[in-house]
Amino acid sequence: MANNSLVSLLSKAFAARAELFDARHQTAFRLFNGFYEGEPHLLVDIYATTAVLYNYADVPFEGAAAIRAAMEVIRAELPWVQAMIVKTRNGNPQEKRGVLVYGQKADTRIVEHGIRYSVNLTMNQDASLYLDTRNLRKWALEHLSGKTVLNTFAYTGSLGVAAQAGGAARVVQVDRNRDFLNVAKTSYTLNGFSIEKRNFVAEDFFPAISRFKREGASFDCIFLDPPFFSVTGRGKVDLEGESERLVNKVRPLVSDGGWLVVVNNALFVPGKDLIGMFESLCGSGYLSIEELIPVPADFTGYPQTCLRTPPVDPAPYNHPTKITILRARKGKHESK
Repeated sequence: MANNSLVSLLSKAFAARAELFDARHQTAFRLFNGFYEGEPHLLVDIYATTAVLYNYADVPFEGAAAIRAAMEVIRAELPWVQAMIVKTRNGNPQEKRGVLVYGQKADTRIVEHGIRYSVNLTMNQDASLYLDTRNLRKWALEHLSGKTVLNTFAYTGSLGVAAQAGGAARVVQVDRNRDFLNVAKTSYTLNGFSIEKRNFVAEDFFPAISRFKREGASFDCIFLDPPFFSVTGRGKVDLEGESERLVNKVRPLVSDGGWLVVVNNALFVPGKDLIGMFESLCGSGYLSIEELIPVPADFTGYPQTCLRTPPVDPAPYNHPTKITILRARKGKHESK
């Protein structure tokens, strides 16, 4: 794509998001979604005053021109951006995690819905805080006061942090990577929450869930936000082929009347197929679909900026990140 065309696309995308530019520059949002807004090699996210640019080209060199053009536009139109990191999806391990290419230091925290979140923008190929689940964090903030919460596949624990900020009675964060959970602990510290070791469980999902069942545990809300695909020595996660198995794995741990929150980010799973799976699971009467949480507009792109659609139709969801709130009911004969 010619630079002039890309500059025009970027400027239009930036203008569409102008209302998100916080005067204090503490927020996080997607600044440009090239998959839908015209340049599939490029994504740009903002974390406070740091721009994170993703080079998605199969051959990294082919995406370099888009990265350079984006940096120039950011410097010209968003002077409050103080640092830029480039993550190269098909680069070497360091390039995948990200390289600081502009500025002295990347930001280490953001504020969302009044809650502080720790971020480590080069710890992983992702930027340590998922922007597509922002509305789900708001839901957690508003619905989980006094509730017990289990956040599985917690990553850096943002859903659990939101639940804690909303007054949850107890939040258990489970992820097999201790470094990710340490970011969650830093978020707790930033918000003045107490840290109890028993609530940060560095363990594989499958044995952790089995142990909770043996212990007779139950939770008012369980977040199930697994990676698209993962294989460990203890089990496999496959959101294209085995989502139902994961739901059934955790469902017995949800207390009567509680919520099971399922996030499926499989790009090639149509929304109607996922809804069909949930409707089948709800046939027993022990689950019901309560709400679908939309992905924010800055992440999906806007009507005036979108030039492409997802490869498969996510409807009735608004994005391939499909977020479903299920309500659980217990039958008198149902056991763990």
